[in-house]
Amino acid sequence: MVKQKIFAIIFFLVPAVSFCQQKNLRYFTDTAIKINPALYANKNLTLSNSIDSQIIVAANKIQVNGVSNSYYAPVVNGIGYDAAITNGQQLAAMVAITKQIYNKKNLAVQYENLRLQSDSLKIASAITTQDIKKAVTTQYILTYGDQLQINFTNELIRLLSNEETILKTLTQKNVYKQSDYLSFLVTLQQQQLTRSQLIVQYKNDYATLNYLSGITDTSTAIPLSDPGLQYINGFEMDTSVFLRKFVNDSLQLRNLRTGVAVSYRPKVSLSADGGYLSSLVLKPYKNFGTNFGINLTIPIYDGHQRKLQYAKIDLMEQTREKERDYFGQQLDQQIAQLQQQLRELENLKGPIYKQIEYLKTLIGVNGKLLETGDIRITDYILALNNYITSQNLVVQNLVARYEVINQLNYWTSNY
Repeated sequence: MVKQKIFAIIFFLVPAVSFCQQKNLRYFTDTAIKINPALYANKNLTLSNSIDSQIIVAANKIQVNGVSNSYYAPVVNGIGYDAAITNGQQLAAMVAITKQIYNKKNLAVQYENLRLQSDSLKIASAITTQDIKKAVTTQYILTYGDQLQINFTNELIRLLSNEETILKTLTQKNVYKQSDYLSFLVTLQQQQLTRSQLIVQYKNDYATLNYLSGITDTSTAIPLSDPGLQYINGFEMDTSVFLRKFVNDSLQLRNLRTGVAVSYRPKVSLSADGGYLSSLVLKPYKNFGTNFGINLTIPIYDGHQRKLQYAKIDLMEQTREKERDYFGQQLDQQIAQLQQQLRELENLKGPIYKQIEYLKTLIGVNGKLLETGDIRITDYILALNNYITSQNLVVQNLVARYEVINQLNYWTSNY
């Protein structure tokens, strides 16, 4: 018993002295976000997209390549490839230059595709960030609730310990029966046992909080500050980070349709080469030269593939609209339900705190009567149990309100 009291004093008084070192909610969420590998991967993919954009620019510039082609087609006893076709042999060593022209539309489609991919990564990162915040905040609220329960139990044990000392003296003077004293002592021991159980639960929940946040520190000596969560009612569907995904999908489908149209535009490219090209038959030392050309490709008929691609994109757009409408309806209903829960929990605060104040006054009066032997122990214990129940309701209501606000902030986050 003495060891338990000493442990409790050390466990809870040391944090009180180190109050300035309290860890708040932002400390845990910021740490979790900082080390998350998915966010790091998305960041690098966004940088990779910027590199892809530079690659597109480079690919559209003049391309210079060295080309070499040498062969010998022997004819033995009149057997071999037709020399009129192969020239018997060839030696080529040239520098080839190519450049696409009238390619702005195609480049615009590629640039837009990369931009939309980057936007998709940003949206995915924003949703991942919200998921991390929600998970860590949920665990933080749970652990903070444990801390409040322990603080209240400590306060209650101090009160009961003081009363136990007085009651023991009054029992020795035969003011109270021995059975009354033992009943009171059992109540005190139950609270001490409850505190021990709460400490174990608090440590486990704190360890889980550290785990979710990526914190390796196993110490629970530093207390948690109040989460201080607030909900600002001003959500608009257009700014939802979750609905933004559907907007980006729509833009991607539009760009895909543009890409199909661009792919059917005539394609023009210029080419040139210079160097040595010879069959080594007639004056090979004079076969140095150059060559210029223009290539034009005009799509004429492809079996209606373009029409089929458009039909496929239309189906994808219809699916996107259906998913967007369904998600929007579910989101609106979810927010309305959470807002109603929050109002109901807010309405409970007043009656609960009013009852707490009444029970505090009652216990104070009963405590004075207990010291004079003018109240039955059973009546005092009954009032005490009612106070414990009400105090637990305070913690439960606070935790429930913070949890609802946490969910509301998750669903109403802006992009």
